[in-house]
Amino acid sequence: MTKLELDKYEEDILAAYEADEFISIMTPERRKEVQQIAENALKEEKRIDIRISNRDLVAIQKRALEEGIPYQTLISSILHKYASGNWRDFIANKAD
Repeated sequence: MTKLELDKYEEDILAAYEADEFISIMTPERRKEVQQIAENALKEEKRIDIRISNRDLVAIQKRALEEGIPYQTLISSILHKYASGNWRDFIANKAD
């Protein structure tokens, strides 16, 4: 690992940080506001465009119809489960 060359000012800042001399001036109200902003940014829905084969789209639409939900909702649910680590491919993992 390469050691960074620090000037005197940077060394002073690093020493103060390592000595735990920094004190937050953020008020509890501001902290709550910042947390809410961060939470809202994560909750915000984004619109995306994807290319999908017609065969896959028809299959997804068929599965959504069987589930009684719109196919966009099914796709969103699948993506959410995958992104959150809760996706399980039951068909691929079926015991023979």
